[in-house]
Amino acid sequence: MATADYNGVQKAAILLITLGPERSADIFKHLKEEEIEELTLEIANTRSVSPQVKEDILNEFYQVCLAQQYIAEGGIGYAKELLDKALGQEKAQEVISKLTASLQVRPFEFVRKTDPSQLLNFIQDEHPQTIAMILSYLTAAQAAMVLGALPPEKQADVAKRIAMMDRTSPDVIKEVERVLERKLSSLLNQDYTIVGGVDAIVDILNTVDRGTEKHIMESLEIEQPELADEIRKKMFVFEDILLLDDRAIQRVLRDVDNNDLGIALKGANEEVQNVIFKNLSKRLSAMIKEDMEFMGPVRMKDVEEAQQKIVGIIRKLEDSAEIVISRGGGDEIIV
Repeated sequence: MATADYNGVQKAAILLITLGPERSADIFKHLKEEEIEELTLEIANTRSVSPQVKEDILNEFYQVCLAQQYIAEGGIGYAKELLDKALGQEKAQEVISKLTASLQVRPFEFVRKTDPSQLLNFIQDEHPQTIAMILSYLTAAQAAMVLGALPPEKQADVAKRIAMMDRTSPDVIKEVERVLERKLSSLLNQDYTIVGGVDAIVDILNTVDRGTEKHIMESLEIEQPELADEIRKKMFVFEDILLLDDRAIQRVLRDVDNNDLGIALKGANEEVQNVIFKNLSKRLSAMIKEDMEFMGPVRMKDVEEAQQKIVGIIRKLEDSAEIVISRGGGDEIIV
């Protein structure tokens, strides 16, 4: 018998036989009780199936899964285009026809695969009713991210329209879906890399000379104090103490409370610990090591607070030009 001679239930039963008991058991977990009963009966009534039929049904299943994935990523048109290339026009049309006949593809499925921040760029200037319709088809988490990023004057309007939305014409949904799909199509074949952000500017500011950094930070503190605070917290981390020379470390340690130092070193790597202990007297070094041993487990929050205190001392000493942090241009010392 050819695969065309089998109905859907028979093919599903053969597929489960081909996949084996363990994988079939996993699939059964996602089926309804009546579906399990129907398939169990069909499997029991299946006598012998040729290896060729098994392979053909497995391939058919794979093609349908592939089509579903493509539809989810970019809609019917996108799926057909890729399947045409993979299977040829005739086979692709056959697979798509099977899916569209038996599977209801939820509108805007491809949108749910898009990063909400990218989606926002494409829909924020649309009419509130259009935005409301699109958000209605997203997950609650995705819709919340987009709604929260809309201008305040639009948020309430869109929320009201979502609440009052009842039924929308399939033709309208298809048209909006088509336009949005076209807008987003460029995303499907592009590799988006996250660039910029706070971490990026922190890396840059940690490299520029102190004068440039100070000017930028002072300007940010006036214009965007919250952003300035976030950047400052990340700029010089405790582990960066390795950028200081021995003389600078010794100067810093004179202003550090021994208890804070012990807690801070509890969460430090071995290299940082060695550098610190090297710049302490043998007696003080032994005392702090003993304190660390007897203080037992320490909360990460306490470690971070102690390390931040020491970072604060380092920044203060740098501002008063008592120490120099190794940076980019201008920090070289000429002898």
